[in-house]
Amino acid sequence: MFLLSSLLLSSLGCSSRGSAPVYSRSESDSKPRVSTRQASRPPHYTRSYYLVQKGDTLYSIAWRQNLPYQQLAWWNGIRPPAYQIFPGQRLRLKPPESSQQAANKPRQASTSVPRTSSPPPPTTSAKKTTRPAKKPSVQQARSSVKPKPEKRLKLTWGWPTKGRVVQTFSRGDATRKGVWIEGAMGQPVTASEAGKVVYAGNGLVGYGNLVIIKHDQSYLSAYGYNSKLVVREGDTVKRGEVVARMGSPNSGGQPVLHFEIRRQGKPVNPLPLLPRR
Repeated sequence: MFLLSSLLLSSLGCSSRGSAPVYSRSESDSKPRVSTRQASRPPHYTRSYYLVQKGDTLYSIAWRQNLPYQQLAWWNGIRPPAYQIFPGQRLRLKPPESSQQAANKPRQASTSVPRTSSPPPPTTSAKKTTRPAKKPSVQQARSSVKPKPEKRLKLTWGWPTKGRVVQTFSRGDATRKGVWIEGAMGQPVTASEAGKVVYAGNGLVGYGNLVIIKHDQSYLSAYGYNSKLVVREGDTVKRGEVVARMGSPNSGGQPVLHFEIRRQGKPVNPLPLLPRR
Protein backbone atom coordinates (compact mmCIF):
# COMPACT_ATOMS: atom_id res chain seq x y z
CA MET A 1 0.00 0.00 0.00
CA PHE A 2 2.82 2.37 0.85
CA LEU A 3 4.52 1.52 -2.45
CA LEU A 4 1.32 2.26 -4.41
CA SER A 5 0.93 5.70 -2.74
CA SER A 6 4.51 6.64 -3.54
CA LEU A 7 4.01 5.76 -7.19
CA LEU A 8 0.85 7.90 -7.41
CA LEU A 9 2.55 10.95 -5.83
CA SER A 10 5.54 10.73 -8.14
CA SER A 11 3.31 10.53 -11.24
CA LEU A 12 1.37 13.64 -10.14
CA GLY A 13 4.64 15.58 -9.62
CA CYS A 14 5.83 14.72 -13.11
CA SER A 15 2.57 15.82 -14.71
CA SER A 16 2.68 19.21 -12.95
CA ARG A 17 6.23 19.82 -14.10
CA GLY A 18 5.35 18.80 -17.61
CA SER A 19 2.53 21.36 -17.84
CA ALA A 20 4.79 24.38 -17.15
CA PRO A 21 5.75 25.10 -20.80
CA VAL A 22 2.08 25.48 -21.71
CA TYR A 23 1.91 28.69 -19.60
CA SER A 24 5.20 30.25 -20.69
CA ARG A 25 5.08 33.98 -21.53
CA SER A 26 5.10 35.11 -25.11
CA GLU A 27 8.16 36.76 -26.65
CA SER A 28 6.55 40.22 -26.54
CA ASP A 29 5.77 39.91 -22.82
CA SER A 30 9.38 39.09 -22.00
CA LYS A 31 10.75 42.38 -23.41
CA PRO A 32 11.94 44.86 -20.74
CA ARG A 33 9.69 47.86 -20.22
CA VAL A 34 12.63 50.23 -20.04
CA SER A 35 13.12 50.02 -23.81
CA THR A 36 9.60 51.39 -24.33
CA ARG A 37 10.30 54.40 -22.08
CA GLN A 38 13.57 55.10 -23.85
CA ALA A 39 11.87 55.04 -27.24
CA SER A 40 9.33 57.62 -26.09
CA ARG A 41 12.04 60.10 -25.03
CA PRO A 42 12.11 63.12 -27.40
CA PRO A 43 15.05 62.66 -29.80
CA HIS A 44 15.43 66.43 -30.34
CA TYR A 45 16.32 67.33 -26.76
CA THR A 46 19.39 66.83 -24.57
CA ARG A 47 20.75 68.68 -21.55
CA SER A 48 23.14 70.70 -23.71
CA TYR A 49 21.33 71.13 -27.03
CA TYR A 50 17.84 71.47 -28.48
CA LEU A 51 16.77 70.75 -32.05
CA VAL A 52 14.21 73.34 -33.10
CA GLN A 53 10.81 71.88 -34.02
CA LYS A 54 8.05 73.32 -36.17
CA GLY A 55 6.07 75.89 -34.20
CA ASP A 56 8.90 76.72 -31.77
CA THR A 57 10.01 80.27 -31.10
CA LEU A 58 13.09 81.44 -29.25
CA TYR A 59 10.81 82.60 -26.45
CA SER A 60 9.02 79.26 -26.09
CA ILE A 61 12.32 77.36 -25.96
CA ALA A 62 13.73 79.78 -23.38
CA TRP A 63 10.48 79.46 -21.40
CA ARG A 64 10.76 75.66 -21.40
CA GLN A 65 14.35 75.87 -20.13
CA ASN A 66 13.73 78.65 -17.55
CA LEU A 67 16.28 80.83 -19.34
CA PRO A 68 16.26 84.52 -20.29
CA TYR A 69 15.58 84.68 -24.02
CA GLN A 70 18.42 87.21 -24.48
CA GLN A 71 20.92 84.77 -22.99
CA LEU A 72 19.74 81.90 -25.17
CA ALA A 73 20.00 84.16 -28.23
CA TRP A 74 23.49 85.33 -27.26
CA TRP A 75 24.80 81.78 -26.79
CA ASN A 76 23.62 80.88 -30.31
CA GLY A 77 24.47 84.06 -32.20
CA ILE A 78 20.80 84.94 -32.81
CA ARG A 79 20.40 88.68 -33.23
CA PRO A 80 17.53 90.91 -32.08
CA PRO A 81 14.96 92.14 -32.66
CA ALA A 82 13.63 89.33 -34.87
CA TYR A 83 15.29 86.42 -32.99
CA GLN A 84 14.63 84.20 -36.00
CA ILE A 85 15.06 80.42 -35.70
CA PHE A 86 14.12 77.60 -38.08
CA PRO A 87 13.15 73.91 -37.77
CA GLY A 88 16.18 71.67 -37.62
CA GLN A 89 18.40 74.35 -36.10
CA ARG A 90 20.55 73.10 -33.21
CA LEU A 91 20.48 75.47 -30.25
CA ARG A 92 22.98 75.45 -27.43
CA LEU A 93 21.35 75.34 -23.97
CA LYS A 94 24.57 76.02 -22.06
CA PRO A 95 27.10 78.85 -22.40
CA PRO A 96 29.88 78.26 -24.94
CA GLU A 97 33.53 78.30 -23.95
CA SER A 98 34.51 81.86 -23.13
CA SER A 99 36.73 83.75 -25.52
CA GLN A 100 39.27 84.20 -22.74
CA GLN A 101 39.62 80.44 -22.24
CA ALA A 102 39.87 79.92 -25.98
CA ALA A 103 42.59 82.56 -26.21
CA ASN A 104 44.62 80.94 -23.42
CA LYS A 105 44.87 77.58 -25.14
CA PRO A 106 47.18 78.59 -28.03
CA ARG A 107 49.30 80.62 -25.62
CA GLN A 108 49.89 77.59 -23.42
CA ALA A 109 50.81 75.51 -26.45
CA SER A 110 53.27 78.13 -27.71
CA THR A 111 55.20 78.27 -24.43
CA SER A 112 56.63 74.79 -25.09
CA VAL A 113 58.24 75.95 -28.37
CA PRO A 114 61.74 77.41 -27.83
CA ARG A 115 62.35 80.93 -29.04
CA THR A 116 64.79 81.55 -31.87
CA SER A 117 67.97 83.51 -31.29
CA SER A 118 66.88 86.25 -33.68
CA PRO A 119 63.25 87.24 -33.00
CA PRO A 120 61.47 89.31 -35.66
CA PRO A 121 61.30 93.09 -35.25
CA PRO A 122 58.56 94.35 -32.91
CA THR A 123 56.86 96.35 -35.64
CA THR A 124 56.45 93.34 -37.90
CA SER A 125 55.13 91.11 -35.13
CA ALA A 126 52.67 93.80 -34.06
CA LYS A 127 51.22 93.93 -37.54
CA LYS A 128 50.86 90.16 -37.69
CA THR A 129 49.12 89.95 -34.34
CA THR A 130 46.76 92.86 -34.92
CA ARG A 131 45.51 91.75 -38.35
CA PRO A 132 43.63 88.62 -37.14
CA ALA A 133 42.10 90.67 -34.32
CA LYS A 134 40.48 93.01 -36.85
CA LYS A 135 38.84 90.13 -38.74
CA PRO A 136 37.44 87.60 -36.21
CA SER A 137 35.53 84.57 -37.35
CA VAL A 138 31.77 84.69 -37.71
CA GLN A 139 31.26 82.46 -34.66
CA GLN A 140 33.54 84.63 -32.51
CA ALA A 141 31.75 87.76 -33.65
CA ARG A 142 28.36 86.26 -32.79
CA SER A 143 29.40 85.11 -29.33
CA SER A 144 31.21 88.34 -28.45
CA VAL A 145 28.49 90.84 -29.41
CA LYS A 146 25.87 91.22 -26.71
CA PRO A 147 22.38 92.43 -27.65
CA LYS A 148 21.77 96.08 -26.95
CA PRO A 149 19.63 96.69 -23.87
CA GLU A 150 16.05 97.60 -24.65
CA LYS A 151 14.25 100.52 -23.09
CA ARG A 152 12.86 99.59 -19.68
CA LEU A 153 9.18 100.37 -19.19
CA LYS A 154 7.22 100.97 -16.04
CA LEU A 155 4.75 98.12 -15.87
CA THR A 156 1.32 98.26 -14.25
CA TRP A 157 -0.13 94.79 -14.00
CA GLY A 158 -3.83 93.98 -14.12
CA TRP A 159 -5.81 90.81 -13.43
CA PRO A 160 -6.00 88.66 -16.57
CA THR A 161 -9.51 87.38 -15.83
CA LYS A 162 -12.27 87.35 -13.24
CA GLY A 163 -12.42 84.59 -10.66
CA ARG A 164 -11.06 83.17 -7.46
CA VAL A 165 -7.44 82.05 -7.10
CA VAL A 166 -7.62 78.29 -6.43
CA GLN A 167 -3.90 77.49 -6.64
CA THR A 168 -1.07 79.77 -5.56
CA PHE A 169 2.57 80.12 -6.57
CA SER A 170 5.25 78.04 -4.83
CA ARG A 171 8.92 78.75 -5.50
CA GLY A 172 10.03 75.25 -4.49
CA ASP A 173 7.37 73.37 -6.47
CA ALA A 174 8.02 72.89 -10.19
CA THR A 175 4.28 72.26 -10.80
CA ARG A 176 3.25 75.62 -9.29
CA LYS A 177 5.17 78.22 -11.27
CA GLY A 178 2.11 80.46 -11.47
CA VAL A 179 -1.45 80.74 -10.18
CA TRP A 180 -4.74 79.17 -11.20
CA ILE A 181 -7.76 81.45 -11.49
CA GLU A 182 -11.13 79.73 -11.49
CA GLY A 183 -13.81 80.82 -13.95
CA ALA A 184 -16.29 79.70 -16.58
CA MET A 185 -15.63 77.96 -19.88
CA GLY A 186 -15.05 80.51 -22.63
CA GLN A 187 -14.83 83.60 -20.43
CA PRO A 188 -12.40 86.30 -21.63
CA VAL A 189 -8.69 86.12 -20.80
CA THR A 190 -6.99 89.50 -21.16
CA ALA A 191 -3.42 90.76 -21.34
CA SER A 192 -2.20 91.66 -17.87
CA GLU A 193 -0.05 94.42 -19.36
CA ALA A 194 0.65 95.81 -22.83
CA GLY A 195 3.20 94.00 -24.93
CA LYS A 196 3.94 91.81 -27.94
CA VAL A 197 2.72 88.24 -28.44
CA VAL A 198 5.85 86.11 -28.84
CA TYR A 199 4.18 82.70 -28.67
CA ALA A 200 0.67 81.41 -29.38
CA GLY A 201 0.18 77.67 -29.65
CA ASN A 202 0.05 74.33 -27.86
CA GLY A 203 3.59 73.05 -28.30
CA LEU A 204 4.64 73.38 -24.65
CA VAL A 205 3.65 70.27 -22.74
CA GLY A 206 1.58 70.97 -19.63
CA TYR A 207 0.20 74.35 -20.71
CA GLY A 208 -2.44 73.48 -23.31
CA ASN A 209 -3.28 76.39 -25.60
CA LEU A 210 -0.78 79.00 -24.43
CA VAL A 211 -0.11 82.69 -25.04
CA ILE A 212 3.20 84.32 -24.03
CA ILE A 213 3.49 88.12 -24.06
CA LYS A 214 6.75 90.06 -23.91
CA HIS A 215 6.43 93.33 -21.98
CA ASP A 216 10.02 94.60 -21.81
CA GLN A 217 13.55 93.21 -21.67
CA SER A 218 12.90 91.60 -18.29
CA TYR A 219 9.25 90.53 -18.03
CA LEU A 220 7.12 87.96 -19.83
CA SER A 221 3.62 86.78 -18.92
CA ALA A 222 1.86 83.55 -19.90
CA TYR A 223 -1.77 82.46 -20.14
CA GLY A 224 -2.43 78.71 -20.34
CA TYR A 225 -5.23 76.09 -20.49
CA ASN A 226 -7.25 78.17 -22.95
CA SER A 227 -10.07 76.74 -25.05
CA LYS A 228 -9.37 79.24 -27.85
CA LEU A 229 -6.61 81.69 -28.79
CA VAL A 230 -7.66 84.98 -30.39
CA VAL A 231 -4.19 86.47 -31.03
CA ARG A 232 -1.23 85.44 -33.18
CA GLU A 233 2.51 85.63 -32.77
CA GLY A 234 3.70 89.13 -33.56
CA ASP A 235 0.49 90.88 -32.48
CA THR A 236 0.82 93.95 -30.29
CA VAL A 237 -1.76 93.99 -27.49
CA LYS A 238 -2.90 96.59 -25.00
CA ARG A 239 -3.46 96.07 -21.30
CA GLY A 240 -6.92 94.50 -20.85
CA GLU A 241 -7.20 93.33 -24.47
CA VAL A 242 -8.70 89.85 -24.94
CA VAL A 243 -6.06 87.32 -25.98
CA ALA A 244 -7.85 84.00 -25.35
CA ARG A 245 -10.91 82.22 -23.99
CA MET A 246 -10.73 80.21 -20.79
CA GLY A 247 -10.51 76.44 -20.97
CA SER A 248 -9.68 73.53 -18.70
CA PRO A 249 -6.49 71.58 -17.98
CA ASN A 250 -8.46 68.33 -18.15
CA SER A 251 -11.32 67.35 -20.42
CA GLY A 252 -14.53 68.13 -18.58
CA GLY A 253 -12.71 69.56 -15.55
CA GLN A 254 -13.19 72.87 -13.79
CA PRO A 255 -12.27 75.77 -16.12
CA VAL A 256 -9.21 77.67 -14.89
CA LEU A 257 -6.59 80.03 -16.24
CA HIS A 258 -2.94 79.22 -15.61
CA PHE A 259 -1.21 82.60 -15.25
CA GLU A 260 2.54 83.17 -14.92
CA ILE A 261 4.91 86.12 -14.77
CA ARG A 262 8.62 85.60 -15.34
CA ARG A 263 11.50 87.99 -14.78
CA GLN A 264 14.75 87.24 -16.59
CA GLY A 265 13.43 83.78 -17.39
CA LYS A 266 12.60 82.86 -13.79
CA PRO A 267 9.03 82.47 -12.45
CA VAL A 268 7.96 85.02 -9.84
CA ASN A 269 4.89 85.17 -7.62
CA PRO A 270 2.36 87.22 -9.63
CA LEU A 271 0.04 88.02 -6.71
CA PRO A 272 2.17 90.82 -5.17
CA LEU A 273 2.33 92.48 -8.62
CA LEU A 274 -1.43 92.42 -9.16
CA PRO A 275 -3.76 95.02 -7.63
CA ARG A 276 -5.86 94.10 -4.61
CA ARG A 277 -9.50 93.29 -5.25
